Amino acid sequence: MIDHHATQEDFDSLHMMLQLLQTVDVGVLSVDREYQVYMWNSFMENHSGIHTNRARGCNLFDLFPELPAAWLKHKIDSVFRLQIRAYSDWKQQPHLFRFRSSQPLTGKSELMFQNITMIPLSRADKVVSRVCLLIHDVTDIATSKLALQQANKRLTCLSRTDRLTGLNNRGYWEECLHKELLRCQRGKVASLILFDIDHFKPVNDRLGHQAGDEVLRHISEIIQDSGRQTDIIGRYGGEEFGIILPDTSADKALIVAERLRRRIADARIDCGSETVRITVSLGICEYHEDLSGHHHWLELADRALYCAKRDGRNRSCLYDPEDQSCDTIQPG
Repeated sequence: MIDHHATQEDFDSLHMMLQLLQTVDVGVLSVDREYQVYMWNSFMENHSGIHTNRARGCNLFDLFPELPAAWLKHKIDSVFRLQIRAYSDWKQQPHLFRFRSSQPLTGKSELMFQNITMIPLSRADKVVSRVCLLIHDVTDIATSKLALQQANKRLTCLSRTDRLTGLNNRGYWEECLHKELLRCQRGKVASLILFDIDHFKPVNDRLGHQAGDEVLRHISEIIQDSGRQTDIIGRYGGEEFGIILPDTSADKALIVAERLRRRIADARIDCGSETVRITVSLGICEYHEDLSGHHHWLELADRALYCAKRDGRNRSCLYDPEDQSCDTIQPG
């Protein structure tokens, strides 16, 4: 005997479940082992533009050729094989399905960020015959987190950067020097160059501080253009700069210093009312085992810089740890 009341309840429950499936604000689709689509809700239809009747029975990767097929097939196959859920975070695959954002006018993102949950679906005999993919729109969460990360990066950059020249400021540059010294203590080689602008005060006094600032900016551009990607450049003081040269011996650092000195001496800097030519003096010190710390390293490079100025400026001077003296190189 058929229980018509129970049948009606079952029918109503099924109807409500299907209604929920169609109205829930989550993408729902299911595929078999051949990646043929069986379930396709309104979310998928609305965001993909692919009607349900067209999606059902089609291969998922024919519907979305842009999907990372090897990666997604591996994920789906693992759910079938292990019969456990799998996940994909938006950080792994930000836009697995390239759906447009539901709030494009906010300007946060043109594409929807998604988290994906993959669930094994079994028949009555407990054999897993489908995998259900739930597509969660996490655009607001992702864009907010990315915006926060960008803001933190900008703050970090500002805290490390000299605002006038765009180089590393003294505090951060000295931190880098300390780290380089620790690296050298493990058997690496590095050299330090300190240099400053010759007769800089008269430029400020005669042409004004704006002209002085232009000189500092121009020098900074030359340093950055002349350096290697591994070099660490900083503004050490008012008109004094420092360059950390990892994996560089003293003789090679001298070549770097002389090349930089000549480029600066040949430069013509437009300071409005007139063109200025300047020179720099440079002190060089290679790391050696007798250094007590990075401040000691700075002190010896500064001693070499003082010798370069004493011996006539516009020249480089190399600190010699063997006899604790400075050897000034005549300009060539």
